[in-house]
Amino acid sequence: MPFESKSEAGYTIVSIDETRLDASISEPFRVYLFDQIENGSNNMMVIDLSLVRFMDSSGLGALVATLKKMGGEGTLKLAAAQPAVLDLFNLTSMDKLFTILPTVTEAIEEK
Repeated sequence: MPFESKSEAGYTIVSIDETRLDASISEPFRVYLFDQIENGSNNMMVIDLSLVRFMDSSGLGALVATLKKMGGEGTLKLAAAQPAVLDLFNLTSMDKLFTILPTVTEAIEEK
């Protein structure tokens, strides 16, 4: 599976071991994130995007669906987004919906 998670400082850190978050993996990614929430994740999640070089609307949709699933009950932060991925968030104005930080460490430390 191209996703892994670990706990750190009260957060569930989810890493994506793929360079593309597109239609080919967006549904398994969404299911994985939903499973993290349903299986006792404390609803404080950081998505490590450091390896992702391309994201399409389906990848973005998986993140939005996860945010909706949390229903305001938790925190979802994005970390280490690459330039092309940041461009997608800026173009779609999703940068206003998500907290996007330069590193996982900063995402954990940011209050």
